[in-house]
Amino acid sequence: MNCPYCGKPDTKVIDSRPAEDGYSIRRRRSCDVCGKRFTTYEKVETIPLIVIKKDNTREQYDRGKLERGVLQACYKRPVPAEDIQKAIDDIETKVFSLEEKEIPSSEIGEIVMDRLKELDEVAYVRFASVYREFKDVNTFMDELNKILK
Repeated sequence: MNCPYCGKPDTKVIDSRPAEDGYSIRRRRSCDVCGKRFTTYEKVETIPLIVIKKDNTREQYDRGKLERGVLQACYKRPVPAEDIQKAIDDIETKVFSLEEKEIPSSEIGEIVMDRLKELDEVAYVRFASVYREFKDVNTFMDELNKILK
C-alpha cells in the first residue's frame, strides 16, 4: 500500500478491525518513511453479475430492484423490517453462491418466492401474482391451493 502523503510503498498495518458496515475491514496504517498514519478499507470483490431478463436483454444485477420487489410484496404486512432485510440478504447470498456470471431473472424470481413463502404467505402470493403474471382468478386460486396443501 502506497502512502498517500509521500507515495512510498513502505507502510505497515498498525490495527485491523471490521468496519461499521460489517462487510469490510478497516486498517490503520503507518508509513515507515514519513511516519504519517492513514486508514484504508478492504472489501471483498464480487463478480459482476448479469441478469438475463425475460426478453433476453441483459442488465447488471441491482440489489435495489430486489429490495423494492420484496418490500412491495411485504407492504402493510406484519413482517418486521429486520426480517425483511434478513430475507433480502439470504436471497442475495443464495444468488451469488451459484457463482454464475449470468443468471436468468426467472431463477432469481424462484429464489425470492421460496424465501417469501417462509417469510409471509400473503407477501408470497403478492409477489407470485406479479412475477408469474396471473391472467385470471383461476390462476390465482391454483397458486393459493398450492399453499393450502
